Parts: sequence; structure tokens; C-alpha cells
Amino acid sequence: MKVYHDNQKRASRVAEPVQVYLQPPDRERLDRLTDRLGTTKSDVLRRGLEALEAQTASTARSGSERASLPTFAGQGLLPGVDPDDTAALIDLMEGEDSSASR
Repeated sequence: MKVYHDNQKRASRVAEPVQVYLQPPDRERLDRLTDRLGTTKSDVLRRGLEALEAQTASTARSGSERASLPTFAGQGLLPGVDPDDTAALIDLMEGEDSSASR
């Protein structure tokens, strides 16, 4: 009998209770938004989650696009410079700054 009950799919609940701990100022903000929108605290939090999800999704999409970078006239990389060697690049840039200030 136990095996039969374990294999049955449980009916999903409409909502699951979640505790949210808020500092008093945030609790007051939630109360003000609830009053202003004429809705429940759950609805305000749900709408906030949806807005944050949409914002992060659009940020992720825009992050995959190529950014246009400024270009400068020059002869390209200096001889012997490896752009994959971050430490060497930093040393080179710091060396130029210190020689310029002398």
C-alpha cells in the first residue's frame, strides 16, 4: 500500500506559505504600496519579483550584445605584449605612468 501512495502524484497546492523577514522601514514600504495599489502584500511581492526577473532578463540579453569600444590611432600592440597576460599588461601600464610623471 505504501508503494502505491508514494508513486501517486500529489496534488499541488495553489500557494505555498513563505516567511519574509523585513526591517521596519521595509515593512512600512510594503504596507504603503499595498494601500496605494489596493492589493495584497503577496501581490506586491509577486509583482516585485516579476519586475526584477524582467529587469535581469533584459540585462542578460543586452550583456550578450557586443559593446562598441572607443578606438585610438596607433600602431597596434607593442612588440612582445601578450594581451592574455594581465600581470604583464598591468606592469607595462604602471611603468608608463611612472615614467610620464618623472
